[in-house]
Amino acid sequence: MLTLGIDPGIATLGWGFVEDDGRGLNVVSYGCVRTTPKSTPSERLGILHSEIRSLVKLHKPDCLAVEKLFFGANAKTAISVGQARGVVLLVAAEENIPVAEYTPLEVKMAATGYGRADKNQMQQMVKTLLRLDAIPKPDDVADALAVAICHLNSYKMASCPSP
Repeated sequence: MLTLGIDPGIATLGWGFVEDDGRGLNVVSYGCVRTTPKSTPSERLGILHSEIRSLVKLHKPDCLAVEKLFFGANAKTAISVGQARGVVLLVAAEENIPVAEYTPLEVKMAATGYGRADKNQMQQMVKTLLRLDAIPKPDDVADALAVAICHLNSYKMASCPSP
C-alpha cells in the first residue's frame, strides 16, 4: 500500500510517499512545496493545489494521510494551516483518494512508541524506520513521512482500505 503523508502548511508543506510492501516500509519519494509571502493567499493555495495534484497523479497513492489541525496560541497560523489542509483534502476528493487523519500525539506514538516524543526523537525514528542516510529536511518533510508511517502502522483501524 502506497500512502502519501502530508504535513500541511501554507509557507512549507511537507510531503512523503511511503510504501508497505508486506516486508517493511520503504520511502518512495519525499520533499516539500514552498510558497512565498510575496504571493497572495489565493496564489499560495493555488500553488499547493497544483503541486500536490501533480504528485498524486504521478505516484497514484492508495491513501492520503494528513495531520489533524492543532489549535495553538497563534490563530493566524492555525487559519493558514487549515486552509492548506483544505487544499490537500480537496485534491484527495478530486482524485477519489481515501483520507486518514491523525493527531500529532498519534503520529508520535506510531513513529516512536511515545506520544510525547520531541521533534529530534521523531526525526531520528523516521530516519531509522525508513533506512535513510540522513534526517529529511526541512522538518516538515520528516513530519510528513511520520504521518505516512503512522497510517501504515495503524490503517487497519483507519478509514482507508487495506492492501
